[in-house]
Formats: sequence, C-alpha cells, structure tokens
Amino acid sequence: MQVTSPVRDPLVTGGKTYKDVTNDIARQVEGKPTVGWLLGLAVSLGALLIGSLALVATLWEGIGMWGLNKTVGWAWDITNFVWWVGIGHAGTLISAVLLLFRQKWRTSINRAAEAMTIFAVICAALFPLIHMGRPWIGAIWALPLPNTYGSLWVNFNSPLLWDVFAISTYFSVSLVFWYIGLIPDFATIRDRATGLRKTIYGALSFGWDGAASTWMRYESVSLILAGLATPLVLSVHTIVSFDFATSVIPGWHTTIFPPYFVAGAIFSGFAMVLTLMIVTRKVFKLEDYITIGHIELMNIVIIITGSIVGIAYITEFFIAWYSGVAAEQYAFVNRMFGPYWWAYWSMMTCNVISPQLFWFKKIRTSIVATFILSLVVNIGMWFERFVIIVTSLHRDYLPSSWVMFYPTITDVGVYLFTFGFFFTAFLLFAKFFPVINMAEVKSVLKSSSEKKLN
Repeated sequence: MQVTSPVRDPLVTGGKTYKDVTNDIARQVEGKPTVGWLLGLAVSLGALLIGSLALVATLWEGIGMWGLNKTVGWAWDITNFVWWVGIGHAGTLISAVLLLFRQKWRTSINRAAEAMTIFAVICAALFPLIHMGRPWIGAIWALPLPNTYGSLWVNFNSPLLWDVFAISTYFSVSLVFWYIGLIPDFATIRDRATGLRKTIYGALSFGWDGAASTWMRYESVSLILAGLATPLVLSVHTIVSFDFATSVIPGWHTTIFPPYFVAGAIFSGFAMVLTLMIVTRKVFKLEDYITIGHIELMNIVIIITGSIVGIAYITEFFIAWYSGVAAEQYAFVNRMFGPYWWAYWSMMTCNVISPQLFWFKKIRTSIVATFILSLVVNIGMWFERFVIIVTSLHRDYLPSSWVMFYPTITDVGVYLFTFGFFFTAFLLFAKFFPVINMAEVKSVLKSSSEKKLN
C-alpha cells in the first residue's frame, strides 16, 4: 500500500522572493511610524506614567501602601512576579527548544518571542526588588558578596536565593541569544541605510561581513546558546515553584508544583506570544510571514499545555484527599467554596475549559477567536497564581488570624506600571529592530514558500 504524505501549508505566503523578505521586514524599521503604532505607544506610555506614580509612592512610603497584612504577607506582588516569569517562558522555548528540534515554523515568531521574554523578566524582577521595602539598601544582601560584617552570607538553602541565580542566568542567556540573532539583520539594515542611521546600525552589527566563516560561527554560537537555554526552560519556573513547594503551608507543600508550574508557564507564554503576534502582523502588514499556520501550531501547543495544567488541578485535589491531612483538604475546599470562590472558578473556566475550544479547527484558525482566547488564558493564569498564593495564606492553622486580602490602588498601580513598561519596550523594539528574523526566514524560504526559488 502506498501512502502519500499531505503537502504542508507554506510558512511564507504571497510568493515572496529574498528581496521581498528584506523589503517587507526592513520597511517598518526604515519607514515612518504608523498611526496604529503611535496610538499603541501613547496608551502604553500613559499606563507607564500612571503606574510610575504608584511605584514612587511605594518606594517613598514603603510597602505599607500595599494591601498586605500580618497573615497574608505575600499576595498581589508575588502573584505578578510569578505571572510575568511565566510569560517569559515561551521565548526560550520557541528560540532554543524548537531550534534544536529543527522546527522551521519558529523562524517568523522567534525574534518577537525572545524580546517578549526579556521584557517580561525585567517586569518580574521589579516585584521582589520593591518588596524589599528599601532596595537601595537591601538588594545587595541577595548576592553572596564579601562584606565588612564578617562571615555574613546569604542562605544558600533558601529557594528565594535560588530565584536570584535562576532568573539572572535566564535573563543573561536570553539577552545574548536574542542579540546574536539580531546581528545579521542589523547588518542588512546598515547596508541599506545612510547617515546617522548607518552609523548606529553599523555599531550594532559588530562589523558583520556575511562571509561563509562568519555564518559558520553564527550557527555554532546559536546552537551552543540553544543548548544552554534549553535546561533553563525547565529549571527557571521549577525553582520559582520551590518558593512555595518547600514550605509547609497547606496548598503549597506538594511535589507536583515543578512540572505544573513549567506547563503553566509555557501555556501563558504562548498565549502572550499570540496576543502580540496577532497585533504585530496587522499593524506592520506581516500576514504573509505570520500566517494562519503559525497561529494554528501555537494554538495546538496551548491545547497540550492547557490540558496538562487541567490534569495538575485534578491531581492536586486527589492528593489532598488521599493525604488524609485535614488542613490540606480544607485548603482546597476553601479554594472552591470559600470567600475567593470566584477567583478559583474564573481560573478553571479560563485555563481548563476555554483552551478546549481549540480542538475545533475553525476556532484555532480564526484570528478573532484566537486573540480573545489568548487574553482569556492570560487572565486565567493570573488568577491561578492569585488562588495558589492568597487562598493558601489567608486562612492558616490558627482561625483567629484568618483575614481577607484586598488590593489597594497602589497594588494595582504598580501592576499597571509593569504593563506600561512591557508594551512600551515591545513597541519600541518592533519599530527600531526587525521584528521578524530576516536571515532565518530566508533560510526556509526555498523549501517553505508558495513560490519555488531557482
């Protein structure tokens, strides 16, 4: 019996040539800002400005401006920290893991996903810093540096210190990986530019000459960095999960957290990539490069990781029941039917039910449906972190200390600041840097285009 493999949909549509790729992607760097880009920048700068007032108030007055209390010492801030770290996971997965597996469809989305990772990690790092109260005094104590107080060192047994090493390593490798990929495209823009622009992009391209030996070194370094970054996909959010799993708090003290957090991070990260890519392809007219095929493949990843997260939710409840520990069982009943029931059921609806709609091809290939569901997933993943953190703390072993947590306007304002920073940084990146990797798209053009090149 003869079996014929179906022809795959092209990764680049519109019958593009190598010259077309260069012109289409360099156009948004060389041309004037579009109205849509200016409008988006105005909104994000407005959010950044309003949020900065809350950030300044926190630094000036202290974290008493937040809604924390004697029972709920972690809440809105750590929820946002874990959420932003999760958002940053998809960039490394797309860039490193898919590169090692030779997945060609990554070429149109890896650059923006890597940028998203860097900006998200910066937003995440903000929250532990300002939670110190006076970071200009206390931040140095998070590092194992020699000091004048004798043998006073950080606690190497604390997962909070592991966070410092994991996230700083993740950020460093991601930043280098992202910039290395930009160098050939900076050289392309340099060769097309004149005057000051030529000087700037010439400096950014580090003297790239396009020789065969240069490309060979570029490919070697990319593979090495991909190999270094791949373990980070698993390790970073695993270590973040240890912030909770190594405690004895009911609802936190569980060994399922590492794989559960990693799957959730990839889940939310891909949702944010979809949100950004759908807007980017429309604003910069890149529909021929970020195709329905790319969107469908990312939606399939969301189905898989969303299903893993759903299984983790069920497993948590089973283990709480099977443990026979009354406090553990109560923690999960309290999540479902306690005062924060609305947050729990919002999480379940957004994270477990809504991704299953992508099983229908008509929905997972719909731009509007994908955009809406990507927002729903990210809202659900924020609620997941809120439910894990707040509902496990607000009712502890001592009923007399049971309290409710209510975020203040300052809490919300600091969160708004991170949104303003994130989208301002991404919009500036999308305007002044090539948002799609020209060199890698050209490398797959011959085998993955509607038009076969000679």
